[in-house]
Amino acid sequence: MTTVYDFTVDKTNGDQQSLADYKGKALIIVNTASKCGLKGQFQELQDLYEKYKDEGLEILGFPSSQFNNQEFEDIDQTTEFCQLNYGVSFPMFAKIDVNGAKEDPLFTHLKAKKKGLLASDIKWNFTKFLIDREGNVIKRYAPTTNPNKMEKDLKQVL
Repeated sequence: MTTVYDFTVDKTNGDQQSLADYKGKALIIVNTASKCGLKGQFQELQDLYEKYKDEGLEILGFPSSQFNNQEFEDIDQTTEFCQLNYGVSFPMFAKIDVNGAKEDPLFTHLKAKKKGLLASDIKWNFTKFLIDREGNVIKRYAPTTNPNKMEKDLKQVL
């Protein structure tokens, strides 16, 4: 059975990262956008990360410009924005597509495992997926779901 650990993603410097490096950790995987009206979720995600990282939480951010082009063109601008404005210290990866012909295979997998309310496509920035310590997709959260509302579910996988 395929898990998130079977995927490799691009880091911001162009190197590849195997998600198998996160085996045994609980994950929140989220598509982000620095210019989105929901960008305040960076702070809420960072707060969760700081609270639970010592218990085995990792948050993996994947910038995307697919929704109204709300991400910087330069990935360095993205990471700088996230660090300076929200203190983001969880890993951010290279900009990707989360839908369509060029969508990242990781997001194809995530969407297949947990469909959205009416369809499997990602509808907007800050769609969040909770992954258990075995790499299984446990739950999908809508873009408007405050990350703090994920805490109860998160505790169950930690």
